[in-house]
Amino acid sequence: MQNPFTTTFSKIPANTYIPTEQEQEIIENFSYDNPSESVYKITGVRGSGKTVLLAKVEEEFASDDNRKKGWCVYRLSPSRDMLMQLASYMDKEGLVKRKKNSKSVNISASVLGSGGGIGLSTTNNNDIFDIGIEIDEMLQEFQKKDKKILVGVDEVSKTPEMIVFASEFGKWIRAGYPIYLVCTGLYENIEQLYNVNNLTFFRRATTIKTEPLNEVRMVNTYRKNLDVDMELAKEMASDTKGYPYAFQQMGVLYFKKSKSEDYIDVIFDLKTELYAYSYEKIWEELTIEDRALVSILSNDDELKREDILNKMEKPNNYSVYRDRLLKRGIIKSRQGYISLALPYFGEYVKEYHSEG
Repeated sequence: MQNPFTTTFSKIPANTYIPTEQEQEIIENFSYDNPSESVYKITGVRGSGKTVLLAKVEEEFASDDNRKKGWCVYRLSPSRDMLMQLASYMDKEGLVKRKKNSKSVNISASVLGSGGGIGLSTTNNNDIFDIGIEIDEMLQEFQKKDKKILVGVDEVSKTPEMIVFASEFGKWIRAGYPIYLVCTGLYENIEQLYNVNNLTFFRRATTIKTEPLNEVRMVNTYRKNLDVDMELAKEMASDTKGYPYAFQQMGVLYFKKSKSEDYIDVIFDLKTELYAYSYEKIWEELTIEDRALVSILSNDDELKREDILNKMEKPNNYSVYRDRLLKRGIIKSRQGYISLALPYFGEYVKEYHSEG
């Protein structure tokens, strides 16, 4: 029997995917005739399901029903010229008829491959070509034909390609074109785009922060796919803390465990996978100050603000570090207490980054 769980990056689990409220929020908004939001930014810690959430939204609007309603879904790579990619996708729809003997964009299929580009057919008057203007004209045609475009971009950061694309996207929003954007990225990477000139719309766009998976749904998924009783399923779900990567990894390991292995063996293997493929990278990306606060939290299940301040070398900056870790999804807050949000992250810190 094939393992129903998967830890392959960005792959949507066929039988073990758990829908979230954030997914429904985005889909519901874009399903209206005139969506109130044009841009969603999905942030969260590594392994929290950002890419899968984006893929589920894309999947919904790429369905046959939504294609009939005029939806076109394009996934753009932020590492290459994003305007050329968008123009290529739009050109392939065959909705824009170009005049003969006029400057037009001749977009080859190789645009989406490595080293592809846009070729230009020109007249003798040497008119200046601008890809932004070309897309603007194409969007006007799409609008006339009641077409809507959903653009998906995974793992955005402050790159020249993303800055140029976002600047043009702001113009399209102001023009009222039916084009919408859903992008994912680590909080710190998305934040770097906020202060770029002409990207005010991006700062104000709705931010969706990934949240822990629903415990009831996790329990039912484990019971259904692993044939375990209610008590063990609850323990497994609790041990993952709703962290999507841990939830899938737990399922993968339990499915593969031999008859001679116990649940404690699965937990040992789970920690090994989390440490190597998630936590090591998360730790590397933390600032020295963030690491200091995480290290304090690693010794307790949760701590009050006053207790943390007494243990900090620079307590005056506590709020800054706390807010940053909350936005990154590394810690969580509850009625004056804060704690680590990721399963066994405290153990990882103590075992591999303890000064003692």
